[in-house]
Amino acid sequence: MTKLTDLTLSEARDSLVKKEFSAVELTQAFIAAVEDNRHLNAYVTETPELALEQAKASDTRLANGTAGKLEGLPLAIKDLYCTKGVKTTASSKILHNFVPQYESTVTQNLWNEGAVMLGKVSLDEFAMGSSNTTSHFGNVISPWKEKDRPEKQLCPGGSSGGSAAAVAARTALAATASDTGGSIRQPAAFTGLVGIKPTYGLCSRRGMIAYASSLDQAGPLTHTVRDAALMLEVMASHDPLDSTSLNVDIPSYSSLLNSDLKGMRIGLPKEYLEGLSSEMMVEVNKGIEWAKSCGATIVEVSLPMTKYALPTYYVISPAEASSNLARYDGVRYGLRIDGATLDELYENTRREGFGSEVRRRIMIGTYVLSAGYYDAYYMKAQRVRTLIQKDFEAVFKDVDLLLTPTTPSSSFALDEKPTDPVQMYLQDVYTVTVNLANLPGIAIPTGLDNKGLPLSLQLIGPRLSEQRLLNAALALEECAGFAALLKDLRKAA
Repeated sequence: MTKLTDLTLSEARDSLVKKEFSAVELTQAFIAAVEDNRHLNAYVTETPELALEQAKASDTRLANGTAGKLEGLPLAIKDLYCTKGVKTTASSKILHNFVPQYESTVTQNLWNEGAVMLGKVSLDEFAMGSSNTTSHFGNVISPWKEKDRPEKQLCPGGSSGGSAAAVAARTALAATASDTGGSIRQPAAFTGLVGIKPTYGLCSRRGMIAYASSLDQAGPLTHTVRDAALMLEVMASHDPLDSTSLNVDIPSYSSLLNSDLKGMRIGLPKEYLEGLSSEMMVEVNKGIEWAKSCGATIVEVSLPMTKYALPTYYVISPAEASSNLARYDGVRYGLRIDGATLDELYENTRREGFGSEVRRRIMIGTYVLSAGYYDAYYMKAQRVRTLIQKDFEAVFKDVDLLLTPTTPSSSFALDEKPTDPVQMYLQDVYTVTVNLANLPGIAIPTGLDNKGLPLSLQLIGPRLSEQRLLNAALALEECAGFAALLKDLRKAA
């Protein structure tokens, strides 16, 4: 018999409807899994009592026929989403004791459809990082192991590393995440998951602690494309309390899934293949053949402004971060380190409360926004961002989607991660353009490298093309057969 924790989100939902087990039984299985996997350090705050209370209410609704789309399904919530009455830290010391008095719109949407919260999961501090090693609560460890060096602790990606590790380790059916420059898709790639970053504004940012407001976007991490579609249709909504929220109808993505790609034109940006490792090139070629076998036509395209994407991102995102993080001053909430003057209170609190990566990005952001440098750096970066957007607009007149690598390589050992911050920033080389252009992108696991670690491909679409993206991702998923590969690995273990 399949373990309850081995089910996908969609499988668990169907089994609950058939009354093969109860929501309480399912939740108890995941609570036990969370306890058994504490060595991964994925969860910052566990909420087993709340989860069981929610599960009991779900069983009542399942029995009386008023179940929601996610009724009784246990999820992990990235500790960037405000949860009423439950500590929310953004993995920062400066918010170590912050308990919100309101619920984020995205998590409220989940609770409205009956989801169960197992707890809050770690992230790089204020979502600033690509390895989940900048969290105040310590490194998150991937459940994956290299086949020849099983003693090595591997990076789960970042900033949503806690979300990725929690789902990959089967300690949650799915998790919320957020993506500013690749923080959903890169962890998905490192841990063999599906991660979708929706069109900017499709999911409300209200109650999601801000890093860079024009780039941040909520999305899910799941085991399958079908699960991602189900999560997204619940998470997404128009929110009149968020001025950047899109007022569009949200389709039932999961019920409209279709893996037929006949007549679809998929672009292959040549800039994304320059300098690509031979191992990743093999995955790209597999993706090309799979897409062709499903009826798509592959077209080589060019996005010439791609080479400027990383420097543009690392000017704009720190600039917005320096503005957003000015609110953490020790006066209203969070950590407070007193000083002889108000200025000293600010300095002491922020010096003690922020980690080194956050301080670095605040300093960069403050510099590029300062008098004399604003035009030279920030305004120039905004102009380049517009050119990057125009690149995509031109390409999408000729093709329906783009196919690219998600990351330059598979995961790396935590004790072997780059020590140069710029080298770490290069982890986002294939993902930041999507955020700069406010487009949707999805990462799909496609195979294993020679170390036995997951590799991933990315699909990028024009604005509000989520259904098209999910359909194409489903086609690649079915061709790759990654779920069957995982089952074989679990059996062998």
